Amino acid sequence: MREIVHLQVGQCGNQIGFKFLEVLSAEHSIDATGMYHDDSDVQQERINVYYNEATDGKYVPRAILLYLEPAQSGAGSNWAKCHYTEGVEWIDSVLDVVRKEAEPCDYLQGFQLTHSLGDGILVTFSAIPSQKVSDVVVEPYNATLSIHELIENTDETFCIDNEALYDICSRTLKIAIPTSGDLNHLVSSTMSGVTTYFRFSSQLNADLRKLAVNMIPFPRLHFFVPGFAPLTSRDSQQYRAWTVAELSHQMFDAKCMPAACDLPHGHFLTATAIFRATMSMKEVEEHMSQVQSENSLFFVEWIPNNVQTAVCNIPPRGLKISATFINKIIFI
Repeated sequence: MREIVHLQVGQCGNQIGFKFLEVLSAEHSIDATGMYHDDSDVQQERINVYYNEATDGKYVPRAILLYLEPAQSGAGSNWAKCHYTEGVEWIDSVLDVVRKEAEPCDYLQGFQLTHSLGDGILVTFSAIPSQKVSDVVVEPYNATLSIHELIENTDETFCIDNEALYDICSRTLKIAIPTSGDLNHLVSSTMSGVTTYFRFSSQLNADLRKLAVNMIPFPRLHFFVPGFAPLTSRDSQQYRAWTVAELSHQMFDAKCMPAACDLPHGHFLTATAIFRATMSMKEVEEHMSQVQSENSLFFVEWIPNNVQTAVCNIPPRGLKISATFINKIIFI
């Protein structure tokens, strides 16, 4: 089984990680005690990607939680302190824990990390700071210093912009005062869609390596912008019956991307769309081809067939249909 070791770092990373594991447990019918409550072969086929099966039949997330603040001094949201002083003291202990989680794996495909660039702290889901939801003065410095480490030391980075999430909550979801819980819900839904390939049978991007091969034209260009649809206000959600065409158009809308994008001045290099529901693959390809034609000016000409599509018959919990979009773009 192609296992993934999940790490969550810092306050933001842990909040996102907890919500992500909560969504995963719901989709795989695992309760709060770790017990599996279903008889679906599809749910159990790849459950070991993110879970270890204990001796008593319970499933435990293969997750490592890191948080420096409870320590004696903490990093104080200062990148330099975490990278050179307080954080360094914990490296050996953390590596021991990571090694213990990785060694029992039959076929370890990689590590997944959730964190915030502003906290000062591989596939990473990186939350980029914003003035609208910021409470740390040094966030711009932390983000600038962290970007260099992401360029050099990660293979795939999914960029999530706090300001874009805030705008989605206020403008699209009609939430008057978005909270961190609302933002984390959006991030966890997007992460659930991105990891659909790994958790359920699929011929496209079945593991982290295949995703990188299909999406990354050059090694240093490994920064993606994910997206999730449908996005609509809670009051109107029960009255909407979303179609493949509507999801396809919403995915290409810059206002629905969880990272601020300047569409008129940039281009898509590659893109992948994952639809989750029982639907016709022909219908999906037709609508995606139509949307791509409408946005042809935003696609580079030197990468042919740079949009891929896939369908998973299992919708996310609480929705009848959804879509996740992964963009390799140059206009963040």
